[in-house]
Amino acid sequence: MRQKMLLTLFGLMLSGQILAQQTINTSESNTISAEKLLCPDADIWGKKMMTGICWSCLFPVRLLGMTLFDMDNDIPDGATDESFCFCSDDNGIPNIGMTASAWLPARLIEVVRKPYCSPALGGISFNNGVRLWGGHKEVEGDGTDKTFYNYHYWAYPLYMILDLFVQNSCNAGGFRSMDMMYMSELDPTWNIDELAFFLNPEAVVFANPLAVAACTVDCAVTTASQPMTSLWWCAGCWGNLYPFVGNIASDASPPRDTSLLSARILAALHRRGLAHKTYGNDALCSGTIYPMIPKQQYKMSMLFPVAEAEAEKMLTEKKDANGNTVMGANGQPEMVEKVVPGENCCHYIGESPFKWGEWRNIPGTGEDFVYLIWRYTDCCLSYIEE
Repeated sequence: MRQKMLLTLFGLMLSGQILAQQTINTSESNTISAEKLLCPDADIWGKKMMTGICWSCLFPVRLLGMTLFDMDNDIPDGATDESFCFCSDDNGIPNIGMTASAWLPARLIEVVRKPYCSPALGGISFNNGVRLWGGHKEVEGDGTDKTFYNYHYWAYPLYMILDLFVQNSCNAGGFRSMDMMYMSELDPTWNIDELAFFLNPEAVVFANPLAVAACTVDCAVTTASQPMTSLWWCAGCWGNLYPFVGNIASDASPPRDTSLLSARILAALHRRGLAHKTYGNDALCSGTIYPMIPKQQYKMSMLFPVAEAEAEKMLTEKKDANGNTVMGANGQPEMVEKVVPGENCCHYIGESPFKWGEWRNIPGTGEDFVYLIWRYTDCCLSYIEE
């Protein structure tokens, strides 16, 4: 009798421990899932380093002033057309070289809701601060929609990281690895509009209906070809670059809002002398400080949540062995699903999101965004390595 009671008691204790362990595991699983929702992993250092990169954005390439692999003639106005060049070394001795030009992946911008969250680093958080939470929300009372996001600006010279192209004159800024360059959580002008105005008072010139209306012209021209350098305060179909803040009074899609904020980031860094112009004869030996954003210099490609370079599914007509269209019973061509590489997987600042990615967000797990920034770079390839 006593032995049966001991066995029963032991069984109850064991069952209690198993139930407690299951409860702990479930709690940990829910915590992990919640953390992933608030700060997802963009898998930048995984397969997306190869499959998520739009390698066709490298083209066109120019060498000795001649254009090679000219796909869309995406060359900025004012880019060099020289064949040879001279750059001085550290001792001031000029070295002759030949000109080379290409679109190079240079920077990474992550636009996030949770402050200090970094999808580019696997979904880790630098800090567990509760201030400056972002996202899209409807303001009670006036019925307007407002958006705010935090951002982190990274050096991401992928061509250097992969040892594809290591010429110093082609690397404005001098970064050779992924490095944090700027973060909005430490910049009070990003979330305080009044403070941003005092830093950039020229914003008042462009905060009027006439200046905003001019951006519709930039939208049409950018979507058809390239951004208009004369309308440097516009971000095409995305809106106005001014003011340089993270607040947007908008009910547009998350891809469009976060793209506009990314463009504002680049414009603000140029205005503060923290970004370089990398094309033109004066930029052959190194980038030059340029206070107004050269919009034709930049292209963007979404890496997360839905990479622009990922394969796409499309319906095509079914063909027989002889290449003839197979007709169905209703007299219409039979359609089959075909997977093709993504086309136009990078875009100019201000290009209509209906052309490249109005749908590229996932509710819950895909409301934070990572963009790869491509810079058109003119540089001098010296015959004598430094």
